[in-house]
Amino acid sequence: MKKLLVKKPTVYIGAAILAAVILFFYVILHPPTDYEVEPAQREIAAEELYYRFATDANKAGERFEGKMIKITGRVSSVEQIRDLVVVTFSFEEGFFGKEGVRCNMLENHQEKALELSSGQSVRLKGLCTGFSGSDVILEYCSFPSE
Repeated sequence: MKKLLVKKPTVYIGAAILAAVILFFYVILHPPTDYEVEPAQREIAAEELYYRFATDANKAGERFEGKMIKITGRVSSVEQIRDLVVVTFSFEEGFFGKEGVRCNMLENHQEKALELSSGQSVRLKGLCTGFSGSDVILEYCSFPSE
């Protein structure tokens, strides 16, 4: 019997080609999400969202994490940290400061967010990424068009 000898460079080149083909089809079949037009799967008051996570983070995580959520509430503050604008809704005073919901705004909604004032009622939509132990975090936030 003859043994089939495959040289190492051939294996590496073949693996690289296979990885490139898989990556190409993944990108084609899974285009990036347009969070601004993505519909909300749940709607809830910001305060209720916070207290659900604060009282039972596991149960709330199962229900809200990874989902687009539309929240309503009164703005506590708007912060600009370099290129990031964060709208916060605060409900408790914790060990490390105010606790509540933090909404990291999409770039094309940052200017409008900076015009918000404390106490103003607002509706935002964003992707819930979880609970930090003190804040519920929403990413890719926008002002819903409805």
